[in-house]
Amino acid sequence: MIFAFMIYPGKLAWQTCLLAESIRTFAGNIANEPIWVLVPQSVESLLAETRANLEAQQVRLIPFALDEAVVNFPFAAKVVAAAAAESVAMAESNDQLVWMDTDSLVVQEPADLRLTTMKQVGYRPVDHTLIGLLWDAPLDAFWELVYERCGVLAKRPFPMTGSVDRKRIRPYFNAGMLVTRPGSQLLQNWCNQFLQNHQDPAFTPFYEQHVLYRIFMHQAILTGTILAQFEQSELQLLPHLVNYPLHMHATYPRSRRPALLNDVITTRYDELLQAPNWRELIDIAEPLQSWLVARVPG
Repeated sequence: MIFAFMIYPGKLAWQTCLLAESIRTFAGNIANEPIWVLVPQSVESLLAETRANLEAQQVRLIPFALDEAVVNFPFAAKVVAAAAAESVAMAESNDQLVWMDTDSLVVQEPADLRLTTMKQVGYRPVDHTLIGLLWDAPLDAFWELVYERCGVLAKRPFPMTGSVDRKRIRPYFNAGMLVTRPGSQLLQNWCNQFLQNHQDPAFTPFYEQHVLYRIFMHQAILTGTILAQFEQSELQLLPHLVNYPLHMHATYPRSRRPALLNDVITTRYDELLQAPNWRELIDIAEPLQSWLVARVPG
């Protein structure tokens, strides 16, 4: 198993260091698995302090090319980075790749991330429906176009439930956490589809209709790519305590809400740890509390 994620050089680089160190500290029997950090353009763009931190944790730094034409489109860099990580993992015959958003933490051993026999993708549903569709709703023009461009077969869709809003929706996969088998080339196919379509004039009316279509275009194309490539039987639903949205803790369904941050497996925090009152959102037991306080800036 390889953990891979992208670094954003500059003021948010601490998030990448925090994620890498959380794996090494809290991942139990998986703590010493390889960690790859994808660096836009050149590792020389990283501050010496950041490089030293990551190298001390035996993190492999992998530069990837990023076209200036896509750099300003929401989450385009992440899509390209994911494909680059998968390409290297496939070339080196690795069996499983865990692709994570940088604003994530591993809090306990993530044994549930291991794909079982015959499964090709481990996934979480989106947290909120937003541009997604309710299960009993017909395809709208946006999703018809996504399905058409990605080559989704009519028989492939199946219902899933949004993790926070608990709505029964058409398939809509969360791009913040994916477990893949590199040989499937899912992440490279996702990138190819995204680059072919994100600036296509056919999608412009949707971007003009609402900014959310532009923001979540990468996630819609991911959904189309997965549905076009895999049967439901090849997909593995990960537990809800994987990629737990800490920044949505207050609105998470009470019956499924962890009492302690220590109870989650992995979490995403978005901008939460940049807020001065982040410790007030959820109880944190030791040693995790002191570990975070010592490392979160501010």
